[in-house]
Formats: sequence, C-alpha cells, structure tokens
Amino acid sequence: MRKTSKKSMLLYILLIVALLFIPVVIKNRYMITLVDEILVFIIAILGLNYITGLTGESNMGMAGIFSLGAYTSAILTLRTGVSPFVGILAAIPMGIFIGNLLGRPSLRVKGIYLALSTMMFGEIVRLLANNMVGLTNGSTGLRNIPHFSVFGYTLTNEGQVFYLYFAICLFAIFLSNIIFSGRWGRAFKAIRDNEDGVPSCGIDIAKTKITAFTLCAVFGSVAGAMFAHLMGYISPDMFDFDFMVKFFMMLMLGGIGTVSGSVFGAVIVVIVPEALRFLGDYYWLVFSTGMLLFIIFVPNGIVSLKDRVIGKIVKRNNSCGGQ
Repeated sequence: MRKTSKKSMLLYILLIVALLFIPVVIKNRYMITLVDEILVFIIAILGLNYITGLTGESNMGMAGIFSLGAYTSAILTLRTGVSPFVGILAAIPMGIFIGNLLGRPSLRVKGIYLALSTMMFGEIVRLLANNMVGLTNGSTGLRNIPHFSVFGYTLTNEGQVFYLYFAICLFAIFLSNIIFSGRWGRAFKAIRDNEDGVPSCGIDIAKTKITAFTLCAVFGSVAGAMFAHLMGYISPDMFDFDFMVKFFMMLMLGGIGTVSGSVFGAVIVVIVPEALRFLGDYYWLVFSTGMLLFIIFVPNGIVSLKDRVIGKIVKRNNSCGGQ
C-alpha cells in the first residue's frame, strides 16, 4: 500500500512538472488563454462540488456567484487602483456573504424549489449588473481591467499568467482534497446520504449546509475575480443562463463529488468545443449531442471510467495470482 502511495505521489509530481512546460511548448496565445480559463473553471467547479456533489443540494446560481466575484475585483481595482491580488482577496468576504445568503433558503426548501431560488439569484445579479450603470457600466461592461503585477512586474503575457493561476489552482485542489476527505467532507456526505439520521451523529444540519454553500461561494467568487483579470473585460451578458449550464456540464461530465472530476470536466468543456470549431455553425450541436450521449451512458462521469479500468486491472491480477 505504501509503495502504491509513493508511486501515485511520484506520478502527480511528474504530471505537475510536465504541466509547467505548457507555456514553453504551446506558442499560440489563444490556446494559452484557454488553458488559463481551464484553471479558473477548475476552481469554480471544485466550489460547486461542495454543495451539489458532496451535500446533494441544488445550486443553479453559480453564474451569479462567479459574476459577483468578477465585478467585486474589477470595480475595486479600476476605481481605487489597488492590486488585483487585493481584488481577489476582496472576493473572499464577498463569497462568505453570498454563501450565507444562499445557504439560508436551503434550510427551508429542497430540490426543484431550491434550484429555482438559486437560479433566480443568478438572474437578479445579472439584471442588477445590467442596470446599475454608474457602478458596473451596464451592458457596455467594464474594460481595461488591470493585469496582475508581481514585485512591480506586470504579467501581460498569457504564459506568465499561467504560472500564477496554476499555483492558485494547485492550492485549491490541495485544499479541496483535505476538505473532501476531512470532517467537513464526511458531514456533507452524511447530509446527502441520510439527512434525517444526521442529527443523531451530532451534526448540525443548518451549520453544515451553510458551510457548504459558503465554501462553494468563496471558490466561485475567487474564480470569478481571476476570470475578470484574465479577460480584461466583463459584461452582464457573459454570465447568462448558458454560462450556468456550462458549469453543470463540467460537473456532470467530470464526475460529481470528486476532485479529479472537476479537473476533467473543465478540460473537456473548454477544449472539445474548440476542437470542433471546424464544423462551423454545427459545432455546438455536435458537442451538445455528444455530451448528452456521454451523460446517458456514463452517468457518473469520466472519473468512473478510470475506476472501471483500475477495477478490471485489479481483478485480472487477482485471478492471475490465484492461478
């Protein structure tokens, strides 16, 4: 078991080292931007997994959470001239506020009613961003959102931004692994699997649900802030219903309730449509049809395929050992 653990750790280290060469190998600026987007979306899906994957609650307001993080950092940096790092830090208390705000309805409503209430939250945020022209510049959006700077050096190149975002994403994955397998993660899963029996285990349902929503919102807000500084421009139309659907596609395709699923889901939903661009106007139809079939035949996501392969290998080794 210890040998397997060491091999897995070595494999992860080699993978991380290999990923560090992405900006060196890929020279196309657009492709590097897509990779940066993937890193941002991984963080957002990790957050969504806390509430939808682990706790089993419906949260269709992720686009609203993401946009509030984006606008918080963008407005703060544009209006006050503070560093984008301060803008990202400001997205954390915003996420805590949103998490507590959205977590309250989950104590009273469930299922489709909670899904609708969180969806309405996302739509309200979009409409406010569209109409608060003095603050958000309305439908025109916010332009020239400043880039990150480290020790006075501005990161204007997509490859330079990659290393910063890669470091933040690695930290988010590391933190999520701890939470998923820790006390909070076990409490979230207990509520998902048997909410009625949870109080007998000494778990405070209200506090645990609000904690899950808060983690979801903090991750989503930070991801939104990173997105704003990556794009350099945001507008309300960017965070519409389709944007919310994209988050759920990432969650379902990768594998609900898993850290690795968040990574796979983000990669698939960003890269595959780009690979199908040669189909012209039909690329999104082909992608959507393919994803629908994938979800039907592989309902537990791409992570389940990995588990199946590993299971077959173990079974084959056991049968060979028995002979």
